[in-house]
Amino acid sequence: MGELIRRHVRVSGTVQGVSFRAETLRMAKRTGVHGWVRNLPDGRVEAVFEGAREAVDAAVAWCGNGPVAAVVEELAVADEPPEGVRGFEIRWP
Repeated sequence: MGELIRRHVRVSGTVQGVSFRAETLRMAKRTGVHGWVRNLPDGRVEAVFEGAREAVDAAVAWCGNGPVAAVVEELAVADEPPEGVRGFEIRWP
């Protein structure tokens, strides 16, 4: 599997009400990353991706565009220590 990494992202723009969470879940399952995604009260989407570097990099890159109806204005990315999470879920605030 290689090096395990974790990235925490916050996506700003038109990212709620455009299936961002559902499409992030689908993308995560395709790429094999673990973690979670949720809407924030301020209109952003927040997600954590953990897994092999290539898979996490692909997930973060996907968030830079999001689903077709999304308009991503800013993508904030922070590295975090891996926690060994398994699976991927949509979280509710």
